[in-house]
Amino acid sequence: MFDLPDDDELYRALIARDPTWEGFAYVGVKSTGIFCRLSCAARKPKRENVQFFSSVATALEAGFRPCKRCRPLMAKGDEEGSIVATLTAALEKQPEKLWSESDLIAMQMDPSTVRRTFKRQFGITFLEMARLRRLAKGITTLSFGEDVISAQLDASYESGSGFRSAVIRHLGISPSQARRHRLLKAAWIDTPIGTMLAVADEHALHLLEFVDRKGLPGELEKLKQHTASNIIMGTLPVIEHLREELRDYFAGRRFRFETPLAQHGTLFTRRVWDALSAIPYGTVESYRTLATRVGNTAACRAVARANGANPLAIVVPCHRVIGADGSLTGYAGGLWRKKWLLEHERRTRPDDAPSGDVTA
Repeated sequence: MFDLPDDDELYRALIARDPTWEGFAYVGVKSTGIFCRLSCAARKPKRENVQFFSSVATALEAGFRPCKRCRPLMAKGDEEGSIVATLTAALEKQPEKLWSESDLIAMQMDPSTVRRTFKRQFGITFLEMARLRRLAKGITTLSFGEDVISAQLDASYESGSGFRSAVIRHLGISPSQARRHRLLKAAWIDTPIGTMLAVADEHALHLLEFVDRKGLPGELEKLKQHTASNIIMGTLPVIEHLREELRDYFAGRRFRFETPLAQHGTLFTRRVWDALSAIPYGTVESYRTLATRVGNTAACRAVARANGANPLAIVVPCHRVIGADGSLTGYAGGLWRKKWLLEHERRTRPDDAPSGDVTA
């Protein structure tokens, strides 16, 4: 079902710079002897000058050299990933630090490159992220019952009024009110198919979504209302455990998740999500089959709505549900990601994995 399509379809994907086959298909340009990712930004070759490969190894064996622009030998985003990993680690090590562009230059980083990288991946610049992380440290201090001045100093704010204004702007409540308010923490997690946002408390994961999902702001507001809490930047053992599990999943070493989950929804919705989690790795299931397992064959539409409302992407595998005719139907994270995830699981599924409906 998810083998590589014919060359004509791959060529259309090449022209469109379609990321669907990222990591699964490469193009060799006969006139130059170079091979690229299908999403490479370089000028596109003529149809008669291309040859497609299913791996980097086969392209190299055929005598093609890797493109210096899209760098197919590197994991997607390695260069940007290095910048992000270095700076986010620095934020966690010193969340109270007052960052400036001169600090980036001292680390031999170009401020404009850092700005573009963070804006592209997270929607905010690094300096904006640093300010939010600094504020979060002060808010965390308040949540521990400390006085406002201690929280202000922990957040490296010289002005008490400035700290108060920042807390009100971010939380909608005063610092004194924040001392008694429940907080969830949010952290970004980089993956091969895009950055994700994880939101958790000390006990469980509440949300995991791709940051470019249009409905994400609404989901965050809904979560805040449901839990009577606010969300601040920061990490927790639950999030770090999830980060490790996602790393293993994308490396093909993890086939189920053990991160504790906090699921919010009706009894029926939670039953659907439990049923999703029971779909074996590397297989797919139709909405009708899922409805039958939930106990109501006629509830396909309700099952589809519950599937679409899943706030825990990947860990509750709604991507494993397809149409009865084998079509991918929809996916909030984008159909190209659904294709990628299903192909990744199909290719990495262990021989002794539980069987399931491979064709729905």
